[in-house]
Amino acid sequence: MNPADWRADRIGAALRGENPTVLRRLDAGFAVIGDVQFLPGYAVLLTDEPEAQRLSDLPRPRRLAFLSDLDRLAEAVERACRRLDPAFRRVNLEILGNRDPFLHAHVWPRYAWEPAELVHAPVWLYPRDHWTAERHRLGPEHTPLREEIGRELDRPAPPE
Repeated sequence: MNPADWRADRIGAALRGENPTVLRRLDAGFAVIGDVQFLPGYAVLLTDEPEAQRLSDLPRPRRLAFLSDLDRLAEAVERACRRLDPAFRRVNLEILGNRDPFLHAHVWPRYAWEPAELVHAPVWLYPRDHWTAERHRLGPEHTPLREEIGRELDRPAPPE
């Protein structure tokens, strides 16, 4: 596969070290920064098992590891976004799988500066152009955010 085609096989590309959105390899998957950044810090947890389409496809220990990785990524996004933007409010977590058939989970930061009609609504209600416009695509201007989330992911887990 041509490295330019990494989007056609995001998990395979991550396993081969060819997915440029990977922030860190975690225990049961890959923390990646989202292709769109209209909500800065949007990240996704990809499973490292390409054949898994839903959480229930994984044996229970791998399910728990995936969910633990999701918790870790969500906390990293929360800490990084809170530090970089005082208007940060919270993160929303979603495991959907309606469009992409592989197991993945979304981590959406939410901000006080969002439009009033959307600030309390699901992120999927944002206008279509937010998902497709060049101005919202991941780019070099997101490098500080990527680095900040990565540093948070590198922090040791707190004791249980």
